[in-house]
Amino acid sequence: MKQALLIIDAQQELIEGNQNEKSVFKKEALVANINLVIEQALESNALVLFVRDIDVAEGKGEGFQIHRDITIPPTFEIFDKAATNSFYGTALKSFLEENEIKHVVVMGCKTEHCIDTAVRTATVNHLDVTLVGDGHSTTDSSILTAEQIINHHNKILHGHYNVDHFSMVRDAKEDLFKPTHDTYRE
Repeated sequence: MKQALLIIDAQQELIEGNQNEKSVFKKEALVANINLVIEQALESNALVLFVRDIDVAEGKGEGFQIHRDITIPPTFEIFDKAATNSFYGTALKSFLEENEIKHVVVMGCKTEHCIDTAVRTATVNHLDVTLVGDGHSTTDSSILTAEQIINHHNKILHGHYNVDHFSMVRDAKEDLFKPTHDTYRE
């Protein structure tokens, strides 16, 4: 089965914050887990894909780039987006189809926005999804802490389905490129 690692909005300014926005919850662990899963992806011959939000750092400079502590592999693709949905207005869906990708591992920021939307959109588009439970983050909202938001999404997205395609939540230390979706379907 062909697979891809989809790292969403793991950008310098979004992770570290700026004068108007705090850094994401457990940013060091997030970056470490992204690097761990990039290694797994490379060992599994999975494609590594980054999505960047053009609203971060006004779409320019170091703040817009992939976080400086993330190990960018020699071969990767980048898709820039203007919407919360990584599939909207980008070539991501056609790229996945052209490369016959059937399973995506999803990580990045922010949990309740771009991560949630990517997981749900991927299942609608006939992909099985593994969300890395300790590989996405956010900031506190006006009513919930970042930790509550993350825990809530890990709970509701585990087993989320669109008839034939599922999302599973697993941790970065697991063998994420050996999907468990068929076991869940039985």
